[in-house]
Amino acid sequence: MNRFLQIIFFLSFFSVFSQTKVGGIVQDESGEPIAFANIIFKNSSEGTITNDNGRFYIESDEVYDTVLVSFIGYETLEIELGQKVTYNMEIILQEAAEQLAEVVVYTGKQSKKDNPAIEILKKIWAKKRQNGVRQFEQYQYDKYEKLEFDLNTIDSALIKSKLFKGLEFMFQDLDTSRITGKTYLPMFLNESFSKVYGDNLLKEEKEDVLGNKNAGFGGNQSITAFVEDLYSDYDIYNNYLKFFDKSFTSPLSKTGVDTYNYVLSDSTFIDNKWCYNIIYYPRRKNELTFKGDFWVSDTTYAIKKINLQVTKSANINWVKEIYIEQDFDVVNDSVFLLKRDYMLSDFSFSKKEESRGVYGKRTTVYDNYQFDKKRPEDFYKAKSDPYDPRIFKRDSTFWKNARLEQLNEDESGIFKMLDTLKTVPKFRTYYDIVSILGSGYIEIDKWNIDIGNIYSVFGFNDAEGTRVRLGARTYFGQNDTWRLEGYMAYGFKDQKAKHGLSAKFLLDRKTRLILSGGNRRDIEQLGISLTSTNDVLGRSIASSALVTVGANDRLTNINLSTLNFEMEPAKNFRVRLGGSFRTLSSALPDAFSLDYLDSEAPNGISSEVRQFDINTTLIYTPGRRTIGYGVERDEINDDYSTLLLNYTKGTRGFLESDFDYERLQFSYRQPWQIGGLGRLTSSVELGKTFGEVPLSLLSVVPGNQTLFSLYNTFPNLDFYEFVTDTYATVHLEHNFNGRLFSRIPFLRKLNLREIIGLRGAWGQLSDENIALNSPTNIPLIAPDDQIYWEYSFGIGNIFKIFRLDFNFRGNYLDNPNARPFGITGTFGFNF
Repeated sequence: MNRFLQIIFFLSFFSVFSQTKVGGIVQDESGEPIAFANIIFKNSSEGTITNDNGRFYIESDEVYDTVLVSFIGYETLEIELGQKVTYNMEIILQEAAEQLAEVVVYTGKQSKKDNPAIEILKKIWAKKRQNGVRQFEQYQYDKYEKLEFDLNTIDSALIKSKLFKGLEFMFQDLDTSRITGKTYLPMFLNESFSKVYGDNLLKEEKEDVLGNKNAGFGGNQSITAFVEDLYSDYDIYNNYLKFFDKSFTSPLSKTGVDTYNYVLSDSTFIDNKWCYNIIYYPRRKNELTFKGDFWVSDTTYAIKKINLQVTKSANINWVKEIYIEQDFDVVNDSVFLLKRDYMLSDFSFSKKEESRGVYGKRTTVYDNYQFDKKRPEDFYKAKSDPYDPRIFKRDSTFWKNARLEQLNEDESGIFKMLDTLKTVPKFRTYYDIVSILGSGYIEIDKWNIDIGNIYSVFGFNDAEGTRVRLGARTYFGQNDTWRLEGYMAYGFKDQKAKHGLSAKFLLDRKTRLILSGGNRRDIEQLGISLTSTNDVLGRSIASSALVTVGANDRLTNINLSTLNFEMEPAKNFRVRLGGSFRTLSSALPDAFSLDYLDSEAPNGISSEVRQFDINTTLIYTPGRRTIGYGVERDEINDDYSTLLLNYTKGTRGFLESDFDYERLQFSYRQPWQIGGLGRLTSSVELGKTFGEVPLSLLSVVPGNQTLFSLYNTFPNLDFYEFVTDTYATVHLEHNFNGRLFSRIPFLRKLNLREIIGLRGAWGQLSDENIALNSPTNIPLIAPDDQIYWEYSFGIGNIFKIFRLDFNFRGNYLDNPNARPFGITGTFGFNF
């Protein structure tokens, strides 16, 4: 979400020209706005519908002199246009004396029998099929994609403000959106051209990127990743369409009749095919729904043209408008090919009509379809390199031929304008401020070093008291093949310095062979994770939480050194092999003892562990998408599953290591989009340690004594309350995204979101390990009698940024200082 804020803040600091433009408001005789009224240019299929406030904007490349305004129950109004551009129209519709008998609109559950639009919808369901390219053995086509960000709602006050003093040249060429009617200034543009090849028999597809060109944020990988994730592919025939991590009910869905009202509005020829026009709009407010219309062929019942606009009342943050258009070429009864896909998002901190924001637009054009051209399987295995430097250096001749849709005058000017902006000190200052807020790092370009992370500067815990930390990393570019990073920290209570150092080297780009290593000497809360930390730079929030529940004194001194090799032999499958040596001791020995029996110690008890481990880890993340090819890559989606298998071998004697043991661990995390019911996140972890080990090497069921809601922890458990050498845990968390609250009238306008959680843990601790750790002052309890469980109810989206969780403990209430109830929370910018 920081990527989103980076774009919003930055642009907030700073088509072929249409022939006919019309905008205004539609009202009834009493002055009330009419939502979802139909606006269409006479003798055309070009139209739109009014928004929730009765407002509309429509434009066309053609010249029209008449516009038709209609809505069920009102007389159709035919308005002559005296000029090409007509804004601020106030249109009054008169109630009709008689309603049309052949079209019936219901406010409750619809009768499928009496509504002709529903009858057409049934035929769409019966004949809906995959994209037409799936009907052939092989296929190929050209694909041109254009991504753009624009600053919108520009007026004279903004242009003359002190913020843009000295940057007035930016506003010399402004255009007007054909969707919203607002003026906008293009600030970022990315173009790509590729050829796509597929074989349905082999079930193979590959995309060869032949050209890529951008202006604006080309060097900012996090913003590029945000854009990629923002505009993921979708299929309008699916029951639900996912945008911004939320599922919107498709108007073509079989569940649509319970979500939308449908009206058969018109019929006409489009490209020599007779088509019906159906208008749809939502039955209820605050749900994740669209409004708009679609044209459908009368013989194939394939969609010829559709537009979808998210209603303003939809429970989604920071997005004022989402508008989608798709045009299809209906070839015959079994083939319909996507020709053009357009999506516009209007990002803004407010949904008020006059609020300024940022347009994010994606246009994808498909052409030159060819079918049944057979290629050997090796052709599909040979993937092209999307980061080949030649791809980013294509000349003007290449782009003139590659653009399946030409740039308009404003878009063409982006490259020149941004070249000029980069030389303006004031612009660089704005960019640097926002870059720091978004990434957390201060860029020192002349040294190729970033200072940060600024969000980790201050912390507090019982051992260190107030703590300060300052770090830095090398940064030559987003695709660096090596990176050095480190930090220094100081605790004012223990008066000790700490540090962390890390180095990573990409040795082979094809297999992503990476050598990494480092050293960390610090204080850490180990009882918040089931897996031993091998991160020489990271730090859990529990180690520095300003406010905690109960005594947060079970902290550990850690001196960790690591050396690892990692490679990716297959896409999204990583293999990691490495070794680590750690020294562990209690940071507060009087309150938290890590003592264990040691026959070789002078008094038979040791307080410190020295341990060398060899680790082998397999990680599989199907569906994971990344951007960049450097030693560090950004992820551009979070809807993939993660399967992890880890084997650890502790070796006694090597480097004076203390223990021989083996540990096997498995975890599986999966997010699930449950249609219109929201998003479920599930995770399962299993593990077993073979051999006798001290408390500092056992598996602690993750407690949480902070006031933050942390997934994969148990908020009603104290740190080290349950200690195991064999364990199994499960976590379930479901976010309904306001589906339930939207049906409660007095809660509907608050756009709250309901979250429920269920957590469980079972574990055992062997008698041998209990005996070994008998000197410790920590009760060694494992949840072996019955599964420990908790449940929670949460309310999210409070003031758009806060979430509160009410957590309940299900059992083991007799444990010392057991907490039966607790409240945790978090904050963040989420759609």
